[in-house]
Amino acid sequence: MLISVADFVGVSISTAGRIVRDISSAIANLYDEYVVIHQQSAEKFYHIAGFPRVLAAIDCTHIRIQSPCHVIGEEFRNRKGYFSLNVQAICDADLKFMNVIARWPGSTHDATIFNNSILRAQCDAGLFGNRWMLGDSAYPNRPYLLTPLINPVTEAEQRYNEAHIKTRNIIERTFGVWQRRFPVVALTLRLSLPKVQAIIIATAVLHNICRNHNLEEVPSEVELPIVEINEDMYFSEVQDVSERAALVNNFFR
Repeated sequence: MLISVADFVGVSISTAGRIVRDISSAIANLYDEYVVIHQQSAEKFYHIAGFPRVLAAIDCTHIRIQSPCHVIGEEFRNRKGYFSLNVQAICDADLKFMNVIARWPGSTHDATIFNNSILRAQCDAGLFGNRWMLGDSAYPNRPYLLTPLINPVTEAEQRYNEAHIKTRNIIERTFGVWQRRFPVVALTLRLSLPKVQAIIIATAVLHNICRNHNLEEVPSEVELPIVEINEDMYFSEVQDVSERAALVNNFFR
């Protein structure tokens, strides 16, 4: 990547590295201004598949990197065998990021990232009221984070799962739009970890700016590597399913 930047701008590779570092860091510092959790998407989420009171959709995606070093490198090797950062994000119904965490090695389970996040602490504190996030089965089911039923039996449970899956798909669409617009995060980033993290956050900020200004999406015909959406790794610990059960029985019957 740096060679391409250096050739395009007409500078040395070392100078290109400093430019990428400085510009990425400057844009990443705008994160708090452009990546904000809000509660204004519930109605738009509802119109997708009739799922009420949705705050956001949550998931993780793997961003390919080079091995950081021999000492800790294996921590970054994910289940598919390549080195990555496991990046967690939540989005609204307009495909805008509301929270992005880009610091965990690729071997880290999605639930671990969430459980150690400020977002989880905010949810535990009731900061978002009676709104729900929708996540896949890799996450723990909580009163504020609803996951699919693994073995739906009744019609109500099946309706819940169908609405959940259709609504949660918005995060996969968001990842796809982001990576098509910024192919650098769909390819292997051969830079130091701090630079990689700055680029991930900076492109998330720029993605939201593009969405705010209704800029056209990059056509899906443009060939890029397949977006690495994490496959479900079922969270097996004891979970709080009371909120989900009440929703199934009272709303999806």
